[in-house]
Amino acid sequence: MYNILVVDDEENIRKLIKKYAVFEGYEVIEASDGMEAIEICREKDFDIIVLDIMMPEMDGFSACKEIRKSSNTPVIMLSARGEEYDKLHGFELGIDDYVVKPFSPKELMMRINAIIKRSSNTGNNEDGKDIVEFEGVKVDFTGRIVYVDGEVVDMSPKEYDLFFYLVKNKGIALTREKIINSVWGYDFYGDDRTLDTHIKLLRKSLGDYSGYIVTLRGVGYRFEAR
Repeated sequence: MYNILVVDDEENIRKLIKKYAVFEGYEVIEASDGMEAIEICREKDFDIIVLDIMMPEMDGFSACKEIRKSSNTPVIMLSARGEEYDKLHGFELGIDDYVVKPFSPKELMMRINAIIKRSSNTGNNEDGKDIVEFEGVKVDFTGRIVYVDGEVVDMSPKEYDLFFYLVKNKGIALTREKIINSVWGYDFYGDDRTLDTHIKLLRKSLGDYSGYIVTLRGVGYRFEAR
């Protein structure tokens, strides 16, 4: 049985999510604010966390940042706002998905199921070379570490997955659909903007080497480096 932590200051939303999750066989624990969520996470491990942004005591962004210090548990963030800034900030903190309120509880459960399915399939051995280097960029597949000009770059788990996929397919034109299916899975329920957001974050992380990720208009992306 998978464990879900549902964090929201609105009790009716927590109960709604719990109703659908329990029906599908999940064990659900609730928290009404970020501080409570952090304390619970210190005592118990979860398979996924559903975390609202706007809450008293401590907001979802701050709670996620604190939880990420000791856990890579997948996080779905809930928000009544759908601004790009909020999504970017969330993905920078390492969340796995972003759902705007009001939402369909059935769709939320599909997203939860998809993320847990992908998470249970992680840990695969990377094919090919363990370490590759391109001028100022060094990629350690086994250690899941990226260096830029000798400095370790801090990326979210999904940024690592996306970047490693691009690097391993160096020089190949990859369609948006191909990237999403390979990195997020065929059962991904987001949209193309999720990919674009992660590409922006990767380019920011690469700094002077952001040009390694080439946009192919009307097609997708290609990783180019010497």
